[in-house]
Amino acid sequence: MVVDVFIPCFIDQFYPETGFNMIKLLEKLDVEVHYNPKQTCCGQMAFNSGFREEATELGVKFIQDFNNGRPVVGLSASCLGYIKNHFEKLFYNSPWHLENRKLRSNLWEITDFLVNKMQIEDVGATFPAKVTYHDSCAALREYKLGDSQRKLLNKVRGLQLIEMQKTEECCGFGGTFAIKFEPISTALAEQKVAYAMETGAEYIVSADLSCLMHLEGYIKQQNINLKTIHIVDLLAKGLGLVNNPKQ
Repeated sequence: MVVDVFIPCFIDQFYPETGFNMIKLLEKLDVEVHYNPKQTCCGQMAFNSGFREEATELGVKFIQDFNNGRPVVGLSASCLGYIKNHFEKLFYNSPWHLENRKLRSNLWEITDFLVNKMQIEDVGATFPAKVTYHDSCAALREYKLGDSQRKLLNKVRGLQLIEMQKTEECCGFGGTFAIKFEPISTALAEQKVAYAMETGAEYIVSADLSCLMHLEGYIKQQNINLKTIHIVDLLAKGLGLVNNPKQ
């Protein structure tokens, strides 16, 4: 199978190792990976902030960058959910209408791609630790991501998945929400971390690095003995594909 990989801009800037780990993981599973170095932001931040013209311009570029008929596999359910749902509004009855429809059917969040496209639940990873899973708002409500993450985690050797209470509640990030409504955002992070700590888990795992970045900031500020890890980093580390000692 041949795929294109989509690396969201904030992952490119802050968590590039996770992008590399996704590529390593796919290649380990005999997937041929193409990376378009011209790819840029999908436009979600501009759209959410009310800059429709700029969002449309970035959207057109995204369609052009990935207009080749191959599956597009990405790391962020937030970005992919935005593209799936809001490009339809930007490009309805426009010259890019049909191209967007074709692209929309080829967009895959990485865990969704592994479990539901490739029919793989056991990648062969080993990760002896207790973890709890955070369902991001975007993954649940925008992308409509199912239980692919849990299916993958349940097949990891040595891993114990312990569900936290109210796992579907927001962590408080929400993009610019965390800046505009800092007290509420911090309170939600505090609550989410408390739920995770109740489980006795060593790690909070998620499919959205934006959530994990927000939670990690609170954890470090409060000096709490709890780690965060993206599911791709967990799987890559469990397969011995990670060279970065920080991971």
